[in-house]
Amino acid sequence: MTTAETAPPPPMRLRELVFGAACAAAVRAAARLGVADALGDDPKPVEDLAASVKTEPKPLRRLLRALSCYGVFAERPDGTFAHTDMSRLLREDDPNSLRAIALWCTEPWTWDAWPRLDEAVRTGENVVESLYGKDFFTYLNEDAPESADVFNQAMTRSSEQSAREVAALLDLSGASSVADLGGGQGHVVACLLDKYPTMRGSLLDLPRVVENALPRLRTGDLADRAEIVPGDVRASVPVKADVYVIKNILEWDDESTARLLGNVTAAGGPGTRVIVIENLVDDTPSMRFSTAMDLLLLLNVGGAKHTTESMVGRLTSAGLVVDDIRPVNPYLHAFECHVAG
Repeated sequence: MTTAETAPPPPMRLRELVFGAACAAAVRAAARLGVADALGDDPKPVEDLAASVKTEPKPLRRLLRALSCYGVFAERPDGTFAHTDMSRLLREDDPNSLRAIALWCTEPWTWDAWPRLDEAVRTGENVVESLYGKDFFTYLNEDAPESADVFNQAMTRSSEQSAREVAALLDLSGASSVADLGGGQGHVVACLLDKYPTMRGSLLDLPRVVENALPRLRTGDLADRAEIVPGDVRASVPVKADVYVIKNILEWDDESTARLLGNVTAAGGPGTRVIVIENLVDDTPSMRFSTAMDLLLLLNVGGAKHTTESMVGRLTSAGLVVDDIRPVNPYLHAFECHVAG
């Protein structure tokens, strides 16, 4: 029986780290094969699982044995395999599913980019443009549509999960309108409109993004209080609101971040509330995840996750006063601000 181990000696730990790609590849393989979906509440023999996911039993056992070392699935004394809290997160039907995120973080382009991290560290520039001859999102949409679909699925699922926590945290009881900038399909603004039945909300994002805004915002029960605005927040913010929410989009280069924040302060005017929600690479229990995402941003778009200090610096330079900093969950922090008078 294989079990997850803890605190190996340094030489073994370093060996494990340099084989980290094997662990990531194993998670990706299990997600693509649908192993977690095929495994129910009761343990299953590997032969039954193999029949369900159309693989050979022996290599599937090897895959599951490797994952069990990390606590993803559990191998029982009788040789059957069972779910763990982590493996359930690879199921499509789990309300907290991370299957799309697991696939996104291991897409084919990542295997091209990671070996060139030293180049990105030396130059401070992304490596995707030199790899593919175009910027990252152009590459995704033109040359890797399957990866683009995975990205959209991952962002949608992540937004669904965090939007409820953001809405629960924020007290907007004194506001009559809120604008979600770069808000994707509008999960945050929808949750806020649910929480405040008299509030009006705006969703601003790129045209191709808001075309797929939540049906509730377009034609459903929230449509009479929702405005969908196609546009690029880095170019302008053509929306007036009492409160602006900016979630997980201040990760681009410094120039784009400064332009976005300048557009927000100009649109809102003195005293307007601005709430910025971001992952941090300090003061967070998710350091390993956040710092890994920070390096991935360096590779693909030349962006960066922020420390508390760097985020406060960006916000104050843009004319915002930071009133409070609070955790939303183990991964996100909210910076409550207002535009200086």
